[in-house]
Amino acid sequence: NNKTPKAPFNTSQSRASIQIENIVKMIENTSEPAFHITESTTGYEHIELSSLSGLFFNIQHLLSIHTDHYEYSEHLKLFWRACSEVGLERSPVGPVCLDPTGLYYLSFHSSMNKLVNRVRQLTREPGYRRKASDRSYQARQREADVETYTRAVLNRYSRTVVVRVDLHYLEIVDPLLRIEDLFKDLATLIRSRERNPIFEYETGYIWSVEQGKNKGFHIHTAFFFNSAHVYSDWHKAQEIGALWEKITGGRGYFFNCNADKQKYTKLGIGTIKRADTQACENVINTMRYLAKEEQYLRIKPTRARTFGMGHFPY
Repeated sequence: NNKTPKAPFNTSQSRASIQIENIVKMIENTSEPAFHITESTTGYEHIELSSLSGLFFNIQHLLSIHTDHYEYSEHLKLFWRACSEVGLERSPVGPVCLDPTGLYYLSFHSSMNKLVNRVRQLTREPGYRRKASDRSYQARQREADVETYTRAVLNRYSRTVVVRVDLHYLEIVDPLLRIEDLFKDLATLIRSRERNPIFEYETGYIWSVEQGKNKGFHIHTAFFFNSAHVYSDWHKAQEIGALWEKITGGRGYFFNCNADKQKYTKLGIGTIKRADTQACENVINTMRYLAKEEQYLRIKPTRARTFGMGHFPY
């Protein structure tokens, strides 16, 4: 029956959080209910689907990702607040809430309509609307910090090897992956810089944790090395990628951005000469990519940072 919630399914934490964001955005941009409900002469509800109905068929599963141990984007925070304020509870037929009298439970379809109404009301609050502009401002601040840091690193030696490696998880482990797993693996990678010979001549680094609709949770990294001791940028990227695979116990994989430099029209990786002004600007533009806001995290451990750089070179 396409008018009742589907059974819970196994989807990733990343996909579930993006689905909740989509629910909030679609509610905000329409005036439709979750379901069109009319009461028949016999007292039963007659249900017709709306443009929003498909969003709620797996909502029981989406509710399972909520915990007080995470920080959420404005969309998820608003959604959890709406669920709490309408008193949403799980049931065998799907989430339901009490009617205004508090004496009996509404049907699943009526409960979803009540939830939609509350979500729509909350999207009109100034705090929710302001969050997107706050995130854009923070991204611009990061870009400025990245530019200052990258210029300082490139200025340290006459030539610098710039390596870019994107770190991912295999699709097969995605349904079981928790965001805290990624931060644990990232912390292990960053700590490895202190003792692993791969990073012996490293002069700086930048990392950014992101969440894509298709790629899920992933990490963009950049590492800088003294060109007097590191000769192959491709090999260095491969070494870092192999270390990531080891850290993740084979659950992760990597993309070596230095493997196919010919595809870049403005090359910002590889061996960069300090005296080559244009090449240095290309590197800065490449590093700005790591500070962008488009693939921000919707869910993260409390107080976790999503962006980081090495110590400023002196």
